[in-house]
Amino acid sequence: MNSHIVYQVLDLVGTFVFAISGAVAARQRRLDLFGILSVAFVVACGGGIVRDVCIGATPPAALSDWRYLATSMLASAVTIAAYAKVRRLRFPVLFFDAVGLGLFAVSGAQKSLTYGHNAELAILLGTVSAVGGGVIRDMLLSRVPSILEREIYASAALLGALVFVVSAEVGAMSAWTPWVATAVCVGVRLLALYYGWRLPVYRGTKARREDARTRTNA
Repeated sequence: MNSHIVYQVLDLVGTFVFAISGAVAARQRRLDLFGILSVAFVVACGGGIVRDVCIGATPPAALSDWRYLATSMLASAVTIAAYAKVRRLRFPVLFFDAVGLGLFAVSGAQKSLTYGHNAELAILLGTVSAVGGGVIRDMLLSRVPSILEREIYASAALLGALVFVVSAEVGAMSAWTPWVATAVCVGVRLLALYYGWRLPVYRGTKARREDARTRTNA
């Protein structure tokens, strides 16, 4: 399987799972049918559009290739039809978002390398294409984007893109490399959610004193 087919497969699979993420989130906010379809498409394709514009792949594949729209519409239909089953997952939006995060991180890095860009840009755009859809979803639904909180989100995408790009640079590529890199990103994201891992934040002396006072009063 050549590189072009690899990133197309990753792109379409990522589009599907991100569209499910967007459709579930929109359904939970009680949007109508048009709202669900719109959010699903924007979430699924937003990061890829940003990536394609940055690397000069214009018009973006999500706008010129009917398969992306069809994939997001299919994902929306599946979500609407099987919403009761999807809701049985404890964190359906977070789960599908983690899968899409890994797939887009790798496909974004892969496409950047295919267009002749260097390793640093490939890692950066892999991360951007991975987190773009989630940011757009959260903004449309009036939520604080995950990358602006302490959650391990963008850093998981960065790690997945890094694993893929480093493998390509050292000549260790195989048919399994994209899937291994995707699994690394998804695994780190899900483990962070399960164990409550957070990135460190700066806390001044005043904040530490207030926390200590709160614990003492409690």
